Amino acid sequence: MGLGLGVIAALCAQVLVRLIALITNLAFYGKLSLANTSPALNHLGLWVIGVPVIGGLLVGIMARYGSRAIRGHGIPETMEKVLLEGSRIPPRVTLLKPLSAAISIGTGGPFGAEGPIIATGGALGSVFGQFQRITGDERKTLLAAGAAAGMSATFGAPVSAVLLAIEVLLFELRPRSVIPVALATTAAAGVRMAFDGAHATFPMADVTAPTGAALACYVLLGGIMGLASVGVTRAVYWVEDAFEKLPIHWMWWPAIGTLAVGVCGYFAPRTLGVGYDVITDMLTGSTAVGVVAWLCVMKFLSWSISLGSGTSGGTLAPLFTLGGSLGTLLGAAGAAMLPAAGIDPRIAALVGMAALFAGASRALLTAVVFAFEVTLQPMGLLPLLGGCAAAYMISSLLMRESIMTEKLARRGLRVPNEYHPDPLAHLWVKDVQTREVVTLKETQTLGEVRLWVASGAPGSGHTGFPIIGKDGYLIGVLTRRDLLGLGKPGDKDALLGDMIRRPPVIVYDDCTLRDAVDHMVNHDVGRLPVVRRDDPRVVVGIITRSTVLAAHRHRLRELERNEPHLRLPSWGRNGRSPGTAS
Repeated sequence: MGLGLGVIAALCAQVLVRLIALITNLAFYGKLSLANTSPALNHLGLWVIGVPVIGGLLVGIMARYGSRAIRGHGIPETMEKVLLEGSRIPPRVTLLKPLSAAISIGTGGPFGAEGPIIATGGALGSVFGQFQRITGDERKTLLAAGAAAGMSATFGAPVSAVLLAIEVLLFELRPRSVIPVALATTAAAGVRMAFDGAHATFPMADVTAPTGAALACYVLLGGIMGLASVGVTRAVYWVEDAFEKLPIHWMWWPAIGTLAVGVCGYFAPRTLGVGYDVITDMLTGSTAVGVVAWLCVMKFLSWSISLGSGTSGGTLAPLFTLGGSLGTLLGAAGAAMLPAAGIDPRIAALVGMAALFAGASRALLTAVVFAFEVTLQPMGLLPLLGGCAAAYMISSLLMRESIMTEKLARRGLRVPNEYHPDPLAHLWVKDVQTREVVTLKETQTLGEVRLWVASGAPGSGHTGFPIIGKDGYLIGVLTRRDLLGLGKPGDKDALLGDMIRRPPVIVYDDCTLRDAVDHMVNHDVGRLPVVRRDDPRVVVGIITRSTVLAAHRHRLRELERNEPHLRLPSWGRNGRSPGTAS
């Protein structure tokens, strides 16, 4: 399924790229052509301001009467489907998202094609999964496979596409999910090679290994880009909040937002469209510093206002453009002030491009590997790793959510942003079980046991008791509620063995505590007799809810001992907490 989905997503990417080219040629040049043409070469004059507005109006109409899911850059909406709706995306989004994105970008929207293609690939995977008899986890895997295939088909970057799926969509790293995603991205990259060749997406001349001083500067540059990523994220959502206060229906917002696109496009034509050529020029060092600074300002205004208005478009290419611009400017300044350091403005542009994305999206590994795959420059890996790590650190310290998750957090949805091993999966049942098990015999009567429970004897306060047969083997489990009959008198002469209604639910001593907890949930029981695998009829211990809580308590104590700053607050006598959790 992953292989087939990768091929289909790659073909859809080819169609979308050509559809964008068709609309661009129609909107800016009045001709029918599928050739990739930059809208920056138009001769419309002031009329260029109206072209993006028309596109924004069409997107608003499609969003209102088609599906609101086409609004935005696609990845947060896809994440929401994964977390809340069982990875189910309505089939109509598969058509409306790429069509709306093609209209938005083709009429000059400052977005990349990769965001809509990723969203479209995810929708394809979801729809494909909805027609199969598969589980929710498998449908999530197909969604992630389609989304990753879309990115791979756009940039020819299959490895970073897999990493993006892991860091942003899957929220896990397991063979059952990673393998289909990897096969899908491989197939998509193969299809792209068949259409476009195997050359680098953003070619640049070979770079040399950085000096120690230059490497330190690139890491510092990454830290600055981390600050910039925080500012960019807050600016986008500030604009979005401003649109929310407008006293008109949201259908009209994209038309208002794209007015800024037209104005910026009039004064800086190269801000129109996807801007992949702009990224290439910065990485090759062929654009003057003054021009880069002007493009950076105008691209930021155009992109942030139009994206905040809720139009259909992506964030990856604009972030790469802004990051590359800032990296070029800072690299040129550093090279002028520290000529002996050996700072290369082209590497600075590459680091800036990846670091801004790493800080804004919190997809560290994706950013590093992506920048390598689209340039094929191995000597840039070390500066990329240092710069992106610095940006990631600064962003994590100053901003709780990323540009991908802020929208979801505002809706009250908690998105996983850290991956760590399950502590219960590293504890064996045999190491945490209660070995002194209070058991009852099948020959005991109900009245006898009730008197024993009422006496308060040691062990009588337990909530469940394994029942042992005449041969000493386990035959079932009775709870305290079973024995007390919920307050009913019952038959005092009834034997415990006759009260058992189902076979015992057990757990082996060589299972993990995670296995035991899952077993308890699946069978809706609060305790599990522990047996050995070679003799499953003899009880050697018991696992209860208290056992699980004790394991968690031990983990928290260890955490507090090793990291005192993470200690949770204690509750006062008045029931109020004296502080808040960090």
